[in-house]
Amino acid sequence: MTVTTAPSRSARHQHSRPRPVSRRRMPGLKTSVIAAAAYLIAFLFLFPYVVMLLTSLRPQDSLRDATIFPSEWEWSNLANFWTSGLAGNLMVTLKVAAGSTILVLLVALPAAYYSARHNFRGRTAFLILVLITQMFQPTAMLVGIYREFFQFGLVDSIWSLILVNGGFNLAFAVWILNAYFSSIPRELEEAAFIDGNGRFGTLFRITLPLAMPGVITALIFTFIAAWNEFVVALTLTTTPANQPLTVALNSFIGQYQVDWQNLFAGSVIATIPVIILFALIERKVVGGLTAGSIK
Repeated sequence: MTVTTAPSRSARHQHSRPRPVSRRRMPGLKTSVIAAAAYLIAFLFLFPYVVMLLTSLRPQDSLRDATIFPSEWEWSNLANFWTSGLAGNLMVTLKVAAGSTILVLLVALPAAYYSARHNFRGRTAFLILVLITQMFQPTAMLVGIYREFFQFGLVDSIWSLILVNGGFNLAFAVWILNAYFSSIPRELEEAAFIDGNGRFGTLFRITLPLAMPGVITALIFTFIAAWNEFVVALTLTTTPANQPLTVALNSFIGQYQVDWQNLFAGSVIATIPVIILFALIERKVVGGLTAGSIK
């Protein structure tokens, strides 16, 4: 004989009670002020790029108009970039930036790894010397740089730009990679040694994948610095075909007038590859900049 009991009143009331609706809390005053300040700062940084884009699409006769948006959109200004020969200068810039980045990584990776894993005599002096080289600007040594490349016959050559940009970005890459290699536990490499891996096998299979955010940080900063370099390229290159885009755009600035719409059109096209590259790896760049801050 089975006995069924009716559910109690409290149980029925508990099941029939509607669940409370979670209300979204309004942001506090401090959060609102910080958000408003962040949007204001972002607008101040983006406003020059917006003006550059709008000016590149203005006709020549409407450059002095007081309106924000042009009355007519001159899309041919962007198309003239490819027919004016500047596409070749863009390829020179790409070769210089890519070559400098590869050169920096080939030299900075072993130097940073060895200085992070070995306490050799003079290690601190070596790192300080690397940091001191970062304090020198290419402009201060421009005469010596030109004389040196002139003696080696490398003036007006893409290789001279690759060597100079690689040399002046090497110190930053060594310090970033040294901090990141130091933050990786040695026990991981020791375990790889026990499994039969050699020094190079451990470096490429264990250490480099873990240090990839630092490698990408060094890569992006070297690439952007070489992409935007102007003074050394203006001094070492004389043939228009061998000049990077930053120097070639200077041809739109005349003695009595400036071809603003074509100058800004070329600047917009030159900015797009860097923005795309930085957007793709922005998270790893942030991770690389904070390397070594937590022990």
